Amino acid sequence: MFLINQKPFHPFILSRLNTKAMLLPRNPNFTLFMTRGIALCLISIGLLASCKNKKIEAPISKQSNPVPVDIVVASISPLPTASEFNGTVLSQESADLHSEVSGRIIYLNFPDGAAVSKGTLLLRINNSELLAQRKQAQVQKELSAKTVERLGKLLEIKGVNQADYDQAWSQLKSLESSLEVLEAQIAKTEIRAPFDGVLGLRQVSNGAYITPSQTIGTIHSKNKVKIDFVVPEHILPKIKKGSQVQVYTSENEKSLTAKVIAIDGQINLNTRNATVRAELSQFGLTAGSFVKIVLQEKKQGILVPTQAVIPDAVASQVVLVKNGKGMMSNIETGYRTADFVEVTKGINRGDSIVVTGVLFVRPKSQLTVRKVKSLDDFMNLNTNKE
Repeated sequence: MFLINQKPFHPFILSRLNTKAMLLPRNPNFTLFMTRGIALCLISIGLLASCKNKKIEAPISKQSNPVPVDIVVASISPLPTASEFNGTVLSQESADLHSEVSGRIIYLNFPDGAAVSKGTLLLRINNSELLAQRKQAQVQKELSAKTVERLGKLLEIKGVNQADYDQAWSQLKSLESSLEVLEAQIAKTEIRAPFDGVLGLRQVSNGAYITPSQTIGTIHSKNKVKIDFVVPEHILPKIKKGSQVQVYTSENEKSLTAKVIAIDGQINLNTRNATVRAELSQFGLTAGSFVKIVLQEKKQGILVPTQAVIPDAVASQVVLVKNGKGMMSNIETGYRTADFVEVTKGINRGDSIVVTGVLFVRPKSQLTVRKVKSLDDFMNLNTNKE
């Protein structure tokens, strides 16, 4: 076996060298030179391949450094949850004013938008004929009353029979009834304010002929307003008579407090919603205007910062620290704000949740906890940013 640099050839290499040597001229020195050259080339190729394989395998076998992260410990926190509904402002008392009889207006006291007291005369229709009939009935009533009084004295001394007295008394009562009918008819020719309130816009003028179908104007109470809003069926158990709701208007950023006074006893079969009515003591809202109703709910749950949640096509995830390693956990979320998310399923109280460095964490990668933060830290951070 030939030796090159004091190392024996592999049998395969030797056989190849012998084959090449048979094809070469029979000069011994030339044959030895060629054989050694081919062997050196083959050895160089093998060494290069071996070094290349070692370079590729080196990064794989090398361990990466632990990822530094910040965490928060999952705990139960109060959730300032609220439900919003659209509401409509209604007057506590509201009425469209109509005349009960047809006739010509002879008196009109209906200033647009004026505040009036209950019983104020607003309009009178021509009732001169009824007034004349009432005057005639009053005279007849007075005469009949004197007749009854005179017959009563005669009846005491047996100067008149009982039948004559009874007939006179019956005529007096008939005249009194006729007078009451006339008084009722005269009352129908007048329109008075049914309650303390504010008048709307006048729709008629003095001297016009009106009928019962014609609207004269409107009146609305001025001390309180009602607010009707519609809520879904599943929200109804959270609303009770006497509970308070917050009212927001487009003109005022501050909320007003209204009290629930009634809940519709039937749920709409088509929408599965129910109407709730609240009362607002503070006047200043215009009837028919739009408001936002906010129902505050007291609830507790686990809150995590929004930046700790990893969105996914199937389910959202968070990174938990367990035994110094990062573990991915699928979660279900509920109440959400710009800063925090409620986790309803997927983590338990006391779990360590990664809140910074989330994007650098791989499943089961080594982690090192740099700092334990609280939810207040993120709240202060968001406030400073604003």
